[in-house]
Amino acid sequence: MNNMMTVNLSKTLMASAIALGLGGSTLAMAQDMPVVNVATDPSFVPFEMMDTETGEMIGFDMDMINEIAERAGFEVNLTTMEFSGIIPAVQTGSQEIAIAGVTITEERAEIVNFSDPYYDSGLRIIVRANNEDVATIDDLEGMTIGTKIGSTSYDFLQDKFGDDADITPYPGTSDMYMALLGRNVDAAFYDAPNVAYFSQTRGKDRTKVVGPLYEGQQYGIVFNKGSEWVEPANEALAAMREDGTYDEIYTKWFGESPDSE
Repeated sequence: MNNMMTVNLSKTLMASAIALGLGGSTLAMAQDMPVVNVATDPSFVPFEMMDTETGEMIGFDMDMINEIAERAGFEVNLTTMEFSGIIPAVQTGSQEIAIAGVTITEERAEIVNFSDPYYDSGLRIIVRANNEDVATIDDLEGMTIGTKIGSTSYDFLQDKFGDDADITPYPGTSDMYMALLGRNVDAAFYDAPNVAYFSQTRGKDRTKVVGPLYEGQQYGIVFNKGSEWVEPANEALAAMREDGTYDEIYTKWFGESPDSE
């Protein structure tokens, strides 16, 4: 009996030692995983937004970057900031990566690196529900138009109208939409998915989206110039498209797969 107890005790101690060893290895691996500073805009729904119950950032972009980080081998240290500060933050190195529905442009690509495109977008007009005067972008001439500071929609409006329209840039989309509902602007012009989301949620029955999609665009993840994470992120993104993970995340936030749009 004593010999049997000794054998069982030895086995138990060995199993415990192995378990502790494995646990230590797992902990060491977690500790060795680099932490990367990632910036986002907290108000670009449904791509990134604050969950009021948990206090955490959620959205399409948040699911995307967390999945990419896990596959590429880094942990996300998330910082929120106004959209206009995101590119400068990555350019100067205070942030290493940014994901915030950032349109890939030649001008931006001169100062930061982009991942492969991960979302196809464009620009749309939104007006109050009773507005029958606006059907296309040309109808906005002479009107007051709200848009977002630092966005491609602002650049588009400046190029299109110059001084022939009153273009009012706002720091956040909430400010822009509240200006529209409060009759401070005649229309708003911004990224199509965000415009559609507002029209179907807080702006339902009070606003409508009009006109075609303008200036087809693609969103990319932003990196420091020469970043070591561009290639791993692109590999992760390609794998997500291949194994269906991308479609699952897309459907979760937009209600249908990208192929069905």
